[in-house]
Amino acid sequence: MTRRAAGLLGAVAALMASGLTLSLLAAATTPRLFFLDIRGGRVLSMTPDGSDVRILVDKRTESPDGIAVDVAHGHIYWSNMGRASEDDGSVMRTSLEGGTVTTLVPAGGTFTAKQMKIDEKHGKMYWADREGMRIQRANLDGSQVETLVVTGKGAQDRLDAANWCVGIAVDPDAGMVYWTQKGGDNAFRGSIRRARMDMPQGQTAGTRTDIEVLFDALPEPIDLDLDLTARMIYWTDRGDAPRGNTVNRAPMQRPAGADPRHRTDIQILLGGLDEAIGVALDVPGNRLYVTDLGGNVVSARLDGKGRRTLGTRMGMLTGIAFAHVPTPGPRSTTAPKQ
Repeated sequence: MTRRAAGLLGAVAALMASGLTLSLLAAATTPRLFFLDIRGGRVLSMTPDGSDVRILVDKRTESPDGIAVDVAHGHIYWSNMGRASEDDGSVMRTSLEGGTVTTLVPAGGTFTAKQMKIDEKHGKMYWADREGMRIQRANLDGSQVETLVVTGKGAQDRLDAANWCVGIAVDPDAGMVYWTQKGGDNAFRGSIRRARMDMPQGQTAGTRTDIEVLFDALPEPIDLDLDLTARMIYWTDRGDAPRGNTVNRAPMQRPAGADPRHRTDIQILLGGLDEAIGVALDVPGNRLYVTDLGGNVVSARLDGKGRRTLGTRMGMLTGIAFAHVPTPGPRSTTAPKQ
């Protein structure tokens, strides 16, 4: 991290500690999107209007998938799938300005790491492991890797995509972790589930009894994000139209007596995406952001209205994150279309 960026991070922390207004805080920071291109092995960033596209990391070969930003410590984290048939997933990070890459969870520390999230309150990072069929977390330096949920074991269970954990989101104040199990391609066997962040006493990742199915029989749910103010859950679905290649939302709390297979409170906010993957929310700004494998970055208000395409043909895009970061200086590197 540059001395200037470190100074700005310190200024942001001081403003937050002093309780000054959000407008003063915003003056020291800039809203930015961070997203991944699996084809080019790139970590990219741009402003929420689609301008100032920057390549932060390039030419990685580990198949990046999930991304999260830790502004307080000045880091961008991302997960790598590796090769789907091999147990070689990993987690890496770089600074907010890119450059040096540090491996936190080495290849084989997870099987096929997918979407990830940062729990700043407790100093943890969480990710979904697809072929590993589990939900995992670790300290922010990659130490103390834990498995919280196991949905299957062995090669036979791995053949059933209903066991594959893909998307993840956390609610640290409530102590809950949410995740998707995608099911096969447009198979309507996908689900969204949640459980306590902490393991119930006397139980294990494979035997815990606190897992709640919120939604079931979805076409093919992928990534998640939470609006913790309105208590709404947002997700992408990669299945076929009309319910697939969409962004959806619904209340985080399942109505009493509601069947997870037939919930009537799901709203389809956006459709017509090209293999929808990533979703990130800017709740105060009333915007959502989506990436797809077709190389598009799309934005809309949280209700799905006011749709805008911010970028096209930018590679094969996977995860996306939104954050207010210290205002960066001029930089000449731009991202060519792929």
